[in-house]
Amino acid sequence: MATHPVRVEARLEEPLNRGLWIVKWFLAIPHYIVLGFLWIAFGVLTVIAFFAILFTGHYPRVLFDFNLGVLRWTWRVAYYTYGALGTDRYPPFTLGPAPDYPATLEIDYPERLSRGLVLIKWWLLAIPHYLIVGLFTSGSVISWRGGLPDGGGVLYTLDWGGLIGLLVLIAALSLLFTGRYPHGLYDLVLGMNRWALRVAAYATLMTDAYPPFRLEQGGHELPRLEPPPQPRHAPVRHGAGSIAAIVVGALLAFGGIGTAAAGSLSAVLAQSRAGSGFVSTTSERVSTPAYALTTDQIAISGQGVEYLRSFTGKVRIETSTAGNPLFVGIGPRADVDTYLKGVGHDRITRLTFGPGPDDTAYTRHPGGQPATPPATQTFWTATGSGSLEWDIEPGEWAIVIMNADASPTISADLRLSATLPWLDGLTTWLFIATGILLISGVVLILFGIRLTGSPVPETTHTAPTPRP
Repeated sequence: MATHPVRVEARLEEPLNRGLWIVKWFLAIPHYIVLGFLWIAFGVLTVIAFFAILFTGHYPRVLFDFNLGVLRWTWRVAYYTYGALGTDRYPPFTLGPAPDYPATLEIDYPERLSRGLVLIKWWLLAIPHYLIVGLFTSGSVISWRGGLPDGGGVLYTLDWGGLIGLLVLIAALSLLFTGRYPHGLYDLVLGMNRWALRVAAYATLMTDAYPPFRLEQGGHELPRLEPPPQPRHAPVRHGAGSIAAIVVGALLAFGGIGTAAAGSLSAVLAQSRAGSGFVSTTSERVSTPAYALTTDQIAISGQGVEYLRSFTGKVRIETSTAGNPLFVGIGPRADVDTYLKGVGHDRITRLTFGPGPDDTAYTRHPGGQPATPPATQTFWTATGSGSLEWDIEPGEWAIVIMNADASPTISADLRLSATLPWLDGLTTWLFIATGILLISGVVLILFGIRLTGSPVPETTHTAPTPRP
């Protein structure tokens, strides 16, 4: 019987310091920073490997050994910190194997991988394992507190770190008070980590061997009764220059993906502007039983006016109502305050456009009906029936929404729009940046692959003699 091609082993190094675990999060910060960059490279190289497997059936050995190194590094850091707390020995900064370290990870290099399986195993076939590993590595407690004055409530979530985090916390408290790591707890934690790493290797295309649904506890794998398959290509050694080139190239390629997404969004916005010439927000419901709705002060001054104009272009304020169109006006804040002095109105203090619950907030100003309808006033800079358009000017302004006859009760959907004249140029520059970043990233990755060192000699495996 051969073991799984993903082999996770560890040994508990006792005695462990009673209180060192309290500061291990701080001690591991250099590793977290490096791993942040390495995992970006891991993701980019996995995408490249996906297409290589899809078209050739092979996982390029150079990419395989780099990604295996990232998983090794991650496992060593997790074992030192809060994935196991199984050692006080600081993890080495290396992608290569570290056989002297108490936590090791090996994955047999697959000479051939299924070209069809690569399309579905990382999302469809792995779903049952994702659910289980999610329970191991993350989890939340959700509670609802009602009884708020407005009749609503608040949803609270508490992330408790999953079963591994909970068990490691129990082990940490045991270390603190007794100086011992419960061995039964350790075996269970290692079994969960082994399961998670096997799923990670399968989901990232490094093996076609489906992870078994069994919790193999303890620090050691089942013994081999037959030697592992000998790969035709020896493992590749990644030096510092190779790692740096691949990581920087992956970061550039990752940035290129980001600029491509931003450029696509910019192009969509520019296209949506084609009909009316404006790019609009979603609609937000505003209402009041009073005579007017107004906004907080909009102050525009200084050298930023020209930049703001070039950014927004012409601004449109639109209201949509089931009844007659509403009066919409924008005027100097002082004149608006004078007109609405003694008039019952609501001031909008918070307005959020987008999906989700309505969280518009108002400040009530009690009073009576205005003496004259709003359209008779001469101080307005821009007015409209249902909507208005405005070229931004310096000053202190306020927007007012009223019924044209100055009657009470206002209810409408409010939407803001702008021409955004910079969109076309931004789209062009984003796609130019995408091309530069992707080409530079690919060139650096290829350069890093060429910088890889000579193959590491294979270790000779001898099958143990079975006991009679």
